[in-house]
Amino acid sequence: MNTDYRTAIDGVIAAGDAAGAVRMLAQVWERDPGAGLAGFVASRYERLRGYLPLLPYRLAVLRSFTVEPVAPILRAAAFTRGIDLETHIGEFNAYAQEILDPESALYRFRPDAVVLAVQTRDVAPDLWRDYARLGETERATAAEATLTRFRGWVRAFRERSQAALIVHSLEVPTVPREGILDGQTEQNQTESIRQINRGLRALAREHRAIYILDYDALVARHGRETWGDERKWLTVRLPVASAHLRHLAAEWLRFLHPLTGKVAKCVAVDLDNTLWGGVIGEDGMTGIRLGQEYPGAAFQAVQRALLDLTRRGILLAVCSKNNAADAMEALAGHSGMVLRPADFAATRINWNEKAQSLREIAAELNIGLDTVAFLDDNPVERQHIRDQAPEAIVIPLPEDPMRFAQAIRDCPYFERLGLSDEDRRRGEYYASQRERAKLEGTVTSKEDFYRSLEQVAEIAPVNAATLARVAQLTQKTNQFNLTTRRYTEPQIAGMAECPGWRVWSLRVADRYADNGLVAVAVSHLEGEVCEIDTFLMSCRVIGRTVETALLAHLAADARTQGARWLQGWFLPTKKNSPAAEFYRDHGFTPAEFTPAGETETGILWRLDLHEKQVVTPEWIRVTG
Repeated sequence: MNTDYRTAIDGVIAAGDAAGAVRMLAQVWERDPGAGLAGFVASRYERLRGYLPLLPYRLAVLRSFTVEPVAPILRAAAFTRGIDLETHIGEFNAYAQEILDPESALYRFRPDAVVLAVQTRDVAPDLWRDYARLGETERATAAEATLTRFRGWVRAFRERSQAALIVHSLEVPTVPREGILDGQTEQNQTESIRQINRGLRALAREHRAIYILDYDALVARHGRETWGDERKWLTVRLPVASAHLRHLAAEWLRFLHPLTGKVAKCVAVDLDNTLWGGVIGEDGMTGIRLGQEYPGAAFQAVQRALLDLTRRGILLAVCSKNNAADAMEALAGHSGMVLRPADFAATRINWNEKAQSLREIAAELNIGLDTVAFLDDNPVERQHIRDQAPEAIVIPLPEDPMRFAQAIRDCPYFERLGLSDEDRRRGEYYASQRERAKLEGTVTSKEDFYRSLEQVAEIAPVNAATLARVAQLTQKTNQFNLTTRRYTEPQIAGMAECPGWRVWSLRVADRYADNGLVAVAVSHLEGEVCEIDTFLMSCRVIGRTVETALLAHLAADARTQGARWLQGWFLPTKKNSPAAEFYRDHGFTPAEFTPAGETETGILWRLDLHEKQVVTPEWIRVTG
């Protein structure tokens, strides 16, 4: 970045335009996300800190090699994603001591997440350095001993911390010790190391909030022969070449996105020269480029990448300036299409400004605009969205369409650390929602509509099968969320095991579909007061009165525990206004006011269980 950009950004900051400065910083970082720009970007975000809704997050890195040059790159990148990252870098090669010592600096730091970055040469030196001289039994023993050490570290960490733990897998050598002979036998150096990695994945499945970063795949993706710098390794114990520091930071950031809830729920896609080559209105069905051969293969690759996103529960939408009839004909009838109209949860094909269309898509899907990603080949349209709908996520695309699909796969907003049944079936839920909308148009009253849905609500305590989904909802639900408190799986499990605490989940089914697990409530009893710590509901079922059924269940449960009062805070955010009147609408009265942030005020709402009841709507059948 030249000094002109620096001067321009500083001028915008001096003029008091924080939003404009953020847009400029994000754009220059997008072009050159490396060490040369990291210090400048971070320092300017520091100046803007008081004007931005940054999410504080604490990351510790335990390591067997030098990682200090990566930290400023990661911090700058995190700033551009709205994350105010504070890092703790553990002492060199002291990862085991920090994990095992309950009084170590690691636990005093109280991290939200921890990266355990150790190399094969450090944690399994026999397999890395001396493999050729080991016998078959010694090789197996060395691999199992390495896994045993990891098991001990993970157990100790999970006993002492509820933070997420991201464990680097072990990389295989560029050239095996036995040369091409390594590929001729089943038991070889490469296989021994991969056996450890399989064991690490199994270990992660045994514990909550343990994730594996495939470091070996990262190295391979960027080239084993160029990933390292032997001179830097021997002099400063840095095994990553300078050109690849940004790639390691980017890989860590891919985990931070889902951990912090910075994810896209929908990707809104342009059509001409994005989903297919050419302009449908000019080239017609036979003229657009879409097929198995070049150049149409590039656009089929884009569609396959988008289809893969739907497997993660990410919705697709069309956002195109076009003649609707021509576009729909191509979507439905072109032989080269991988995607079909039924794959899209919403469509806006018109001549309106795309910022307006994005807002309409977000409203139709009942999601925040900040969870909608925009995919468009035209840099002018991308800049328009940055300027007119800055909350939306704009996916940068290269000029070459052959690289579009990879840009989609590289976008960290699409990353997930786990998938629930609800995620896999999200497209079905929105298809059934369209059927409900048709039904609503045929009935004469809301009550008749609710009755016609034939809703069944299953309310149950959280268990091993629902724990991941319950934690996921606390981390990503924003609109109908009374306190917006985020919890990890270990934290939810801990509350469920604590005397006096209740963690409830709510599943909803109706005549059209099983909507899955869509709501969570957490309460705790102290004396005569039962306080609702968390009450949230997915946007999929807002406005169908199932929230009343869950609240009625909480009130009944509180009475059985001997409570006189049921109370809960409403802590306002920029997104949870749909829940603002929830307690008032159910007979609660304000009991206390307290600051919930620097500028907002929270309200504690209270209901006298001796005098008032919350009644389950008669059109909902409750089970469980």
